[in-house]
This record gives sequence, C-alpha cells and structure tokens, in this order.
Amino acid sequence: MRIYLLLSAIALANVAAPPVFAKEAELKASAVEAGQPQKGLPMLTLKAGKQTLKAQVAATDETRQTGLMHRTNMPPNEGMLFVFPQLGYHAMWMRNTLIPLSVAYLDDAGKIVSIHEMEALNETSHQAKGPARFALEMNAKWFSKHDVKVGDVIGGLDKAPKPQ
Repeated sequence: MRIYLLLSAIALANVAAPPVFAKEAELKASAVEAGQPQKGLPMLTLKAGKQTLKAQVAATDETRQTGLMHRTNMPPNEGMLFVFPQLGYHAMWMRNTLIPLSVAYLDDAGKIVSIHEMEALNETSHQAKGPARFALEMNAKWFSKHDVKVGDVIGGLDKAPKPQ
C-alpha cells in the first residue's frame, strides 16, 4: 500500500509540474515576444581572411528563427553563425532586427557562396546563390571592409555544433 501511495504521489507531481525544459522554452519564447535578444548561445572562434572573429551559434530551429532580433548593437568582430541541418538555398530576412547586417552563405567546406547586405527591419528575403550549410551574419559591410569575398573559406566551422 505504501509503495502504491508513493508511486501515485510521484505520478501526480509529474503531471502537476511541467518538465524543466518546457519552462525554459516558455521563458525564451516570452523573451523574444517581449523584444529581448537571445542570450547564452555557444560561442565559436572563426577565421575569415586575416580576421579572427567570434560568433554566437544558432544550431536549433528556435535559435535560428530568432537570430539577431532585438539587438541594438553588436561588437565589431562578433556575429552569429547559423548551422542548418541540410544543405540548401537558405534565406534570411530582417524582421525585428534593429541593426543593419551582412550575411555570407557558406557551403559544407566553409566556402562563401554569396554575400548580401541587409537593411534593419526590412523583410526582403536574401537567398543564398548556391547550396549552403551555414550563414554568417556580421555588422553591415563587415565582409567588404575586411576584404572577405565570395570564394573565400571561413575557418573553424569544423568545431560548430551539429544542427538540431
């Protein structure tokens, strides 16, 4: 009888209290709705031409969808790396993105297939001009200012987490 009551109490506790990861997802979703940038993403050091940069990594559907929304600034040599689960003609837009950005689409080997300049708060879609596995967003004109061009290879992608 004691075991049955204990098991019943455990079952009721599990039904009454949602799992911790569900609460974390709700908090993240409410932060995005409230207009706050996402925080706590993994960081990766990358090499672009002669430049070393740091990139937050968006490797899940949720983090890719939120991207750099609601940011009011970004340090000069920092950006965000989007890791996609499949090679494809991915596209980006600037919904709720307050700062102008440049995006470079990269193939599986890290070779840049296209670079696009994107205006803040503009919902025009900017699609990769070739199959891409990654997208690297930096401050506007970052690639041209640092002489990084289509055909160049971004180093360090081998350390990126697998997409989810």
